[in-house]
Amino acid sequence: MPRKAQDVTDAELAVLQVLWDRGAATVRDIVDELYPAGTPSDLATVQKLLQRLEEKGCLGRNRNAWPHIFRPAIQREDLIGRRLQSTADELCAGSFSPLLTHLVKSQRLSRKDRETLRELLDEFEKKK
Repeated sequence: MPRKAQDVTDAELAVLQVLWDRGAATVRDIVDELYPAGTPSDLATVQKLLQRLEEKGCLGRNRNAWPHIFRPAIQREDLIGRRLQSTADELCAGSFSPLLTHLVKSQRLSRKDRETLRELLDEFEKKK
């Protein structure tokens, strides 16, 4: 049974970042981006990461083209949402309030981030 998308490892996430940035890529494209030396071991690593991401439903592969072309099957925002929900479930009984409170209080939010957050909250309230 495939694992959930929120179980994406850091190495798999690096591959997804390349695909999100490019839209589509071959194995060689990904290797060149992540491992400029491009050793045979690097190629095998990327192939295994792609296989695992495909099993998790995070990417699609065009097998009609050669070399195969990989595309993300999950959007960055969807993965962020899943990971945040998983964190909220594990640490905060499903509530996002402690997560948001921590972000605001930690002073890691820039002025622009805080303005964006205010705008989003205002927009959300208007829709209600």
